[in-house]
Amino acid sequence: MHESTRGRLLVATPSLLDPNFVRTVIFMLEHNEEGAIGVVLNRPSELPVATTIEPWAGRTVPPSVLFLGGPVSPSSVIALASVSLDDAGDNWNQILGRIGTVDLDVDPTDVPGLDEVRMFAGYAGWSGGQLEAELHDDGWFVVDAELTDIHTDDPLELWWEVVGRQPGPVGRLAYYPRDPRDN
Repeated sequence: MHESTRGRLLVATPSLLDPNFVRTVIFMLEHNEEGAIGVVLNRPSELPVATTIEPWAGRTVPPSVLFLGGPVSPSSVIALASVSLDDAGDNWNQILGRIGTVDLDVDPTDVPGLDEVRMFAGYAGWSGGQLEAELHDDGWFVVDAELTDIHTDDPLELWWEVVGRQPGPVGRLAYYPRDPRDN
């Protein structure tokens, strides 16, 4: 098994042509021998959070819509929240720094130190060894995540922003055409 990608970003390489993942940026929630899961950070839907999970609507960061987290279990919702680490309680599971998953079955006031929240319908999932094979085939770049990636106010530009801050050849992909036919 490769090193765990938990708490890092998977950035789709230009050669990854699966329509579920073309130019996606995925924040990895878990990765071990049994498999991996993450959520796509740059696929906002048009469905406002207020119409789906109303008690949490006032806590979401703009755009306050449900994001398409991935093709697995699209009727389930995963929430990523940033909290004050000094106040974090039992209803929050730390992934990276101040970012973690939050229990949507509780009232937001029951999550001490809650700051920003983003909601994802579904997730990306890999069985044991599947992600390792995709990494071996150069389907993904694995890069460090930043807090601003999780709660970006411009998710449609996230792929270009993340690759643009990488050193070397990966960083030059920031100039990759949005539509290769325009090259």
